[in-house]
Formats: sequence, C-alpha cells, structure tokens
Amino acid sequence: MTDTPADLVIYGSPVSPFVRKVAAVAIEKGAAFEIEAVNVFDPPEWFREISPMKRIPVLRDRSIAEEVPDGTIADSSAICGYIERKHPSPSLYCSDAYAHGRALMIEEYADTTLAMAGGLGIFRPIFFAVNKGEEPDVAKARDTWANTMPPILAWLDSALGDAEFYAGDALSIADITVACVLMQIALVAHMPLDAYPALAAHYERMRARPSIAGPFDKADRFIRKALPERFDLT
Repeated sequence: MTDTPADLVIYGSPVSPFVRKVAAVAIEKGAAFEIEAVNVFDPPEWFREISPMKRIPVLRDRSIAEEVPDGTIADSSAICGYIERKHPSPSLYCSDAYAHGRALMIEEYADTTLAMAGGLGIFRPIFFAVNKGEEPDVAKARDTWANTMPPILAWLDSALGDAEFYAGDALSIADITVACVLMQIALVAHMPLDAYPALAAHYERMRARPSIAGPFDKADRFIRKALPERFDLT
C-alpha cells in the first residue's frame, strides 16, 4: 500500500529563496507538499507552459488537476496567498488592515530590493562562478556587502523597531520572506549583522523555526558540495 501523494507540488529547487519561502508557508500550516526539481536555466517545455515569467517556483495543486497547465500557479507571492486560502490556519496574513498592508509591503521589499542586492550582487557572483568552474567574483560580492547592503539592512532593522515581528503581533508572510531571502547570502558568505541588532535578533529567531531551518539545510547541503567554505565579505 502506497501513501497518497500530497496535493501540493512545488516545482523548483530549495536553492531558490522563493521556493524556500513557499515551503516555509506550507510547513507552518502543516500542509503536505513535494518539491519536484526543475532546472530553471534549461527547463522542459511543459514547465515553460506553466511559468510565463520563466521563474521558479510554480505550484501545482493535484486536487484541481494533474496535467499542465490546469491547477498551476506561478510566482511565490501568489502561491503563498493561495496556500493561505486553502489552509487558513494558522493565518500568516494579518487580520488588521494596516498590518496586512504593511506585511505585503515588506514581503515585496524583500522579494525585490533585498533579493536583487543579495542574489545578483553576492550569491550569483560567488556560487554561479564556482558552479561553472570559474573563480568567484569575491570583489563584487564584497563591494555589494560594503556599499549596497547597508541601507537595505538598516531599513529592515528600523522597520522592526522593538517588535518581535514585522507586522502585527504574530508571524506573518513578511517575516518568512525577509528570512528566506536574507539567508541566500548566508549560503555563500558569512553575514555579520552586529550593526543591525533588531534584524540580527529576528534572523536568529527565524533560523530556529523548523519551517525556515529545514528547507535552508537542504539548500546548504547542496551548496557545500561545490563551495565547502563560506567567504568573508568584510
């Protein structure tokens, strides 16, 4: 007798912070899911049909359809919103209108500004080069850490203030997104946050959550095969 497959299938890789974001939401809600690997740089034709932006992740809900393109949703924010509706408890979207808007704003900031700086400026120059057998562009990564990251990290630090969470008084999509995207840097480099005490404390709290730690550990094991040691960017 075989177990019934999970309804939710996430196409992508745990190396992607956006795949980890979706996985974290599902784990927090106790929603069963599978991750099916897709090489976004050379995706199969069926994946191109369901990912109009040619990005990961894409979600399939088998309870709706098992054949492409029906039953699929692209974009991590859209996917997380869908999982919230399908599995409403515990809620990861604030009931208060202002807190809800604030959480969505911070989610977008992490998905764009933080992801662009940390991903294109640090993760890719190091890991993509190493993965191709080339010398990592550590100079670019260090320049990004020294000059691009400080105002981003300072804003994320100030946005927390004295609060434990970014929006409202409970875990939300904002906390999950900031943690998953910020940890993309930690895959390839040491990430001292001493100058940002509120953000540093939030980062440590989030790292301790199984929903964040589990997917990150899978990504970390993959990265360490090609890059045994993290770089010092200071």
